[in-house]
Amino acid sequence: MPSTLPEGEPVPPTGELPTAALVTVAETPLSFYLHVPFCTTRCGYCDFNTYTAGELGNAPGASRVGYPEEVLAELDLARRVLGPNTPTVGTVFVGGGTPTLLPADDLGRMLSGIRDRFGLADDAEITTESNPESIDEAGMSRLVDHGFTRISFGMQSVRPHVLAVLDRVHTPGRPQQAVAEAKRAGFAQTSLDLIYGTPGESLSDWEASLRAAIDAEPDHVSAYSLIVEPGTRLAARIRRGELPMTSEDDLADKYELAEKLLIEAGYANYEISNWSRGPESRCRHNLAYWLGHNWWGVGPGAHSHVGGVRWWNVKHPAAYASKLDQGISPAYAREQLTAEERRTERVLLELRLDTGLDPAVLTDRERDRIPDLRARGLIADRDDQLVLTAAGRLLADGIVRDLLD
Repeated sequence: MPSTLPEGEPVPPTGELPTAALVTVAETPLSFYLHVPFCTTRCGYCDFNTYTAGELGNAPGASRVGYPEEVLAELDLARRVLGPNTPTVGTVFVGGGTPTLLPADDLGRMLSGIRDRFGLADDAEITTESNPESIDEAGMSRLVDHGFTRISFGMQSVRPHVLAVLDRVHTPGRPQQAVAEAKRAGFAQTSLDLIYGTPGESLSDWEASLRAAIDAEPDHVSAYSLIVEPGTRLAARIRRGELPMTSEDDLADKYELAEKLLIEAGYANYEISNWSRGPESRCRHNLAYWLGHNWWGVGPGAHSHVGGVRWWNVKHPAAYASKLDQGISPAYAREQLTAEERRTERVLLELRLDTGLDPAVLTDRERDRIPDLRARGLIADRDDQLVLTAAGRLLADGIVRDLLD
């Protein structure tokens, strides 16, 4: 969730949506994202809408202690806006920030807020992100008691010098230990998040991180290329020449190594940056984004999508709390996607998945470009769907640009 909010059209104080956005709400899967904006320290590469205690100070409404109440207030708003015909919620994802800086019982209370207002599907996937230093096995057991089924730990790298560039602080081996604790605590699914392409990271550094993650035997691994966001400390260090910018060739080599080692270890790539042990280990919440389902993002700066309308909340926790305390929507602005914009997004997102894209979504002229992409080994056919090859995944954005009118 980037820290800079886009502009858009105003949102009514009630948060009400256009009637057309609610027409299919009963039959469209519904998810919730709960944003916890608190961190102990700010990582140098991070551009997310997060705050340390020192940054928040004593601003009214910015307390961790009072935060669950604000979440429940926005859930009340969501219930009013979406109406009585929503399906039970299929996935919930608590992200941040560092959600597990909040007590497990507070996270459980927020989850109960969704359960009480909307209901949870019997097989609902309930995920929290976690810094592995911010929770112990007892806390994990408490989360499982509250209904959490999946936990995703930020590992990033196993090499201390790489973590230092990212301003990440880990006890050596703690992320792997946390996976073992989560399994003992009863989590059905565990995940480790890695980052490659940090300035100064060698190919052997990256291989060590991959092998350490694999040895921990999580059910799911995410491997993301580092994006140097403007305005971050890392971007400033690169601009000053203190650190080198990673080359595209280096990123490609590291992605190919991730694919090789993870496949050998029994993981399957189901989305460009994500690998799982099996279909049951895929992150269903992220799949909801990629498949264009409805989701409501709760919290400061959180983004939502319902029926082709996207909106995003005010950024600062104090401003967010102030709006809710006044009984008005915390939304900052919104946009209504046209049919063509939704089609373009469908191409962009569904091509990322191993299930691929139905060619019927494309225009005749766009379909005429498929043979060339197929001949170049970038796209293949699977079950009448278009899917990116391993080589195509490296060039996904360019392929979409080449494909679309």
